[in-house]
Amino acid sequence: MPDSRVFTRPIFTLAVALSTAALAITAPASASGPGEKDLKAKKLSTPSPVPGVAGEINIYSYREPGLIAPLVETFAKEFGVKVNVVYAKDGLTERIKAEGPNSPVDVLLSVDIGRLDEAKHSGITQPIKSELVDDEIPAAYRDPDGAWVGLSQRARIVYASRERVAQDKITYEELADPKWKGKLCMRSGQHTYNIGLLASIIAHDGPEKAEKWAMGVKNNLARKPAGGDRDQVKSIYAGECDIAVGNTYYMAAMETSDKPEQREWAKSVKLLFPNADGRGTHVNISGAILAKYAPHKENAKLFIDFLVSHEGQHIYANEVSEYPIDQDVPVSDRVAAWGTLKPDSLPLIEVAKYRKQASEIMDKVGFDQGPGA
Repeated sequence: MPDSRVFTRPIFTLAVALSTAALAITAPASASGPGEKDLKAKKLSTPSPVPGVAGEINIYSYREPGLIAPLVETFAKEFGVKVNVVYAKDGLTERIKAEGPNSPVDVLLSVDIGRLDEAKHSGITQPIKSELVDDEIPAAYRDPDGAWVGLSQRARIVYASRERVAQDKITYEELADPKWKGKLCMRSGQHTYNIGLLASIIAHDGPEKAEKWAMGVKNNLARKPAGGDRDQVKSIYAGECDIAVGNTYYMAAMETSDKPEQREWAKSVKLLFPNADGRGTHVNISGAILAKYAPHKENAKLFIDFLVSHEGQHIYANEVSEYPIDQDVPVSDRVAAWGTLKPDSLPLIEVAKYRKQASEIMDKVGFDQGPGA
């Protein structure tokens, strides 16, 4: 239970157990705006203990259903609010913009600063005005105009083979060192996670050094970029490469996977936190926006307050295995075992400024064509 200093529940809180069938994923949702016919979305709904007792809330989410399920289930159970979620990997900002004043969405949950910044500049947000948000979330993780708020952190770290990599420290700059030629695996350079990393390098070192770095990393690749972060760890396990770049929470996903092979992948690597002795490791955030035309605005504000409360932040830490942004909430034992994270102190709005340039650099060096191209 959260500290009452932090979060006070309204009078309609109900102490009724949530059904085991509370979270159900159904068929893909149909698109409702122009240019959306190919939008692949999943709908899920968590009914309140007494459906409708406290109204409802509609959420669009870039975050995978499994990652937000613990938060959605707890909120629905404790506040009696019916929660409806549409999930998609891409296109939700465009969908909201196309829906205009008739949009049903109250809250957009996003996976990184790039999409949060995109939502702001697309004109689909309204200011989040909350004393709890201001008190619990440091200014570096909030939009100065209130357009978005950060909810959790993940670090862009290096997975290294336990068998073949002796060192226990590394820097991002070192990834371009020829000593790693043919030993590095990464997903697409155009993926939002890698664009964010390169944007942070531009912010720190300038575009010329960033371009040289991207070319050096490309030349060190063991193969053409492919797959997701977990696939890079699989490649280390298979001996295709010695190091890979990935997000921290994928380690937890593999360590706790119901697939034995993924647990073996996880055992084969250790986590190195780049630039720990310098500027710190690049971090990105998950976050939320309050939709401009939110039809259930009060419930939307309640949900955002829940996410930043001590209770919500504990869920991010212990059930999603991410780093809570509330500095009073500790990381889980699992995450603590990976090592100490020293986050890069560069404000994320500074990183967002260089995302377009980062994408252009990745194209210029032909990153996704792979080594030798």
